[in-house]
Amino acid sequence: MTYPPLPEQIADKIARARRLEWWTLGFMLVIVVLMYLVMGSSQAMQTAWVEDVLSMAAPALFLASSAIERRAPTAKYPFGFHRVQSLAFLVAAVALLGIGGFLIYEAAHALITTHHPTISSVSVLGREIWLGWLMMLVLAFSVVPPVILGRMKLRIAQEVHDKVLYTDAETNKADWQTGLAGIVGVLGIACGLWWADATAAGLIALSIVWDGARSLRLAVAELLDGAPREIDNPAVEKAAEHLRRELEARYPGSYIRMRETGRYLRAVVGTGEPLDMEHGSRLLGDRGWRLIEVSQSIRAERGLDGRLVEPRGGRGAARQER
Repeated sequence: MTYPPLPEQIADKIARARRLEWWTLGFMLVIVVLMYLVMGSSQAMQTAWVEDVLSMAAPALFLASSAIERRAPTAKYPFGFHRVQSLAFLVAAVALLGIGGFLIYEAAHALITTHHPTISSVSVLGREIWLGWLMMLVLAFSVVPPVILGRMKLRIAQEVHDKVLYTDAETNKADWQTGLAGIVGVLGIACGLWWADATAAGLIALSIVWDGARSLRLAVAELLDGAPREIDNPAVEKAAEHLRRELEARYPGSYIRMRETGRYLRAVVGTGEPLDMEHGSRLLGDRGWRLIEVSQSIRAERGLDGRLVEPRGGRGAARQER
């Protein structure tokens, strides 16, 4: 079984996304090093540093999954490697959720124990400079690349339906919010508000947990062969729902099963009539490339209403694959 090449415009967008991810890794590496050098004992800076280290996972996972997903099927993996993207999405979600939970604990501990952070001065070119100024300078710099790269990746992710890339774009959004929250925390220390630092760290951590929980819910639904979901929320994807209804109209009395593997769609139709693969692709319009398989079931299954439905049109089996 082989799959036709992606449409040229889709392949170009994925290639562009890969270039953006390499730029992301380069910028984030510089930011992580600079933050490590100036973070001192600030809880907000330490949290921002951990969040930026974590943010490099999604670009790396996207680069790996996009290189593997189009490999030809093998004897051990007869359905191909499309679900490597689903696996990468799950790993990114678990990482976000786990680290976010740990950072919330750290922030809460600092508030409960009334930890009073201090920021010392450092000698630069023979002059004493308050380290807080350097912290805020680095944090301000850390805001710029995520804002630009995140917006560029967000649009591509929606066009190529890539959840890992979308998660990375959302992580970039959290990155610049982290930078601003960190600046507020450092200013709070300067004003004698000891709790401002830990509070800012806790707010950063909450945003990480929120993103991680949303991504984990989507990843689990995909790995459990749930109905295709929207890229940015757990609702059933509108395009897939439209396709299901149209197939039900095309094959009345039949049952339709749809699932998502990575960025692609697969459908099972309980009918004995000949299947028209191109009909389904046309229904998806410019996203017809996502439908790579329409299979025909020959056994009775329970429909969504619980009734046992026999394949309509007689016995027999067929499968059309792209």
